[in-house]
Amino acid sequence: MTAGIALRNAGTHTAPAPLARPGGHARLGELLPRDRKPLYAQFAHLLRRAITEGRLEAGAALPPERDLAAEYGVSRITIRKAIAELAEDGLLTRKQGAGTTVTRRIEQNFSRISSFSEEMAARGQVASSAWILRAAGAVTPAEAMQLNLSPGAPVLRFHRVRIADDAPMAVEFSTVPSYCLGGVEDVSESLYAALALTGHRPVRALQRLRAVPFTGSQARLLRVEPGTPGLLIERCGFLRDGRPVEYTQSYYRGDTYDFVAELTDL
Repeated sequence: MTAGIALRNAGTHTAPAPLARPGGHARLGELLPRDRKPLYAQFAHLLRRAITEGRLEAGAALPPERDLAAEYGVSRITIRKAIAELAEDGLLTRKQGAGTTVTRRIEQNFSRISSFSEEMAARGQVASSAWILRAAGAVTPAEAMQLNLSPGAPVLRFHRVRIADDAPMAVEFSTVPSYCLGGVEDVSESLYAALALTGHRPVRALQRLRAVPFTGSQARLLRVEPGTPGLLIERCGFLRDGRPVEYTQSYYRGDTYDFVAELTDL
């Protein structure tokens, strides 16, 4: 079985391509007078179909609500309600002062172990971090259980916000045994790159994923509302000899990730 998550990047360095003007109807289609569905549902359907069929590409910017309302002869409330529906489904991304764009998706394969930095680089995106904590300390009971360490054993902790093309994607809390690195200063961007230099990069890992609501502090870091649904991905990485060398808890934005899995009978 191979499994992955499709990352919908909420940000990009390049300016989003606007809808063609005056070809909005050609790009989205027409509202049908005889359709009994509410107008907002009809317009939401047009948008959804244009996105899924690729007529609205990832990163494309929607015109302002007032322009769409005038073009389709409906109220701004109708347009706003349709856009809100698709934003809730993760197909559109709304930013204060930046308008609405088609959400960008990137598939991340779970069939091999890779770091956030490596995944973003493979897709031509710029990965960066906003550090929350980078410090040495004593292992906690929960960490000791995951890393098979004795009480009080020294560990190194790396807490940060993971960013792709200037958009915050996840809050990450990583812990490794202190013998794996020379010190916390060894990690500037990629934890796995630093572990590889000392011969302690994991060769296999176990992951657990579950849905969680973001706390107030997590929400502020990820620029979402408190209580917004997110994804907690817990990873324990192992060396070839079976020793655990990494315990990471990553809280990903639920509006930027989809689960993708390929199942076989082999």
